[in-house]
Amino acid sequence: MAVPSSLRESLHSPVFWARYTFAHEDGPGADRLGDLEELLGDDLDDLDDEEDQDPDDTALDVEFDVGGGHRVLLTVDSQADSYSLGIAAPDSADTAELGWDDLAHWHPYALRWAELDLICRAVAALDPQSQHPGAPLALLCRFAAVFEDDDVDGALAAVDAAYASLRPQQWDGYWPCGTDWLERADFRGQNVVWQRDQAGNLWARQEDDHEADFYSTRVEPAAGTDDFPHTRLQALLSAAAATLKTSAP
Repeated sequence: MAVPSSLRESLHSPVFWARYTFAHEDGPGADRLGDLEELLGDDLDDLDDEEDQDPDDTALDVEFDVGGGHRVLLTVDSQADSYSLGIAAPDSADTAELGWDDLAHWHPYALRWAELDLICRAVAALDPQSQHPGAPLALLCRFAAVFEDDDVDGALAAVDAAYASLRPQQWDGYWPCGTDWLERADFRGQNVVWQRDQAGNLWARQEDDHEADFYSTRVEPAAGTDDFPHTRLQALLSAAAATLKTSAP
């Protein structure tokens, strides 16, 4: 896992996680911020002072290697409250976007839980400094949702453990937890229907009335379009599976 040095220390900062999870904007966990709200206010003031800065200078890229030259790419822009997910293949210099999360027109739900778990396990298998559940899962879980056929209790426990692995030992204030993630990621009972075609492409649509909106770019493949990189995602997941098979004792 390649994490910029400027971001590495932030992974152990409650201020970073309060922004990353949108708790600072009344997202899940906002009721636990306590004294951290003052620090967040100072942080936002500093960002306002830098509003004329080139947006490209505020974004940080994190790269997760799953094997075979396939990579998952996370772009973190805390100043803009914007986070995006992409994938890169060994035979292409282009990054294919899977989804993004922000406070305006978010479409984050790009992965099934089992796919995210597979990716994070492959990252940990290739990087001796990574663990699972750990930083990769804590950063990437915002791009996965759970449904009726998922092991939700297992997913919740894994995300909780991922966040806990980054928490400083002496810190007893706000810290994200699995239930914060689940509040945004739980689509059980929301009429989200998953379909798979003969080529193995998997996508979802939301039917009828619902309480929560399932915003995703993972739509049905259409001839002549590249709305979602189904084939490239399949290749990446296959590479991750091969990594785990190779690394198994």
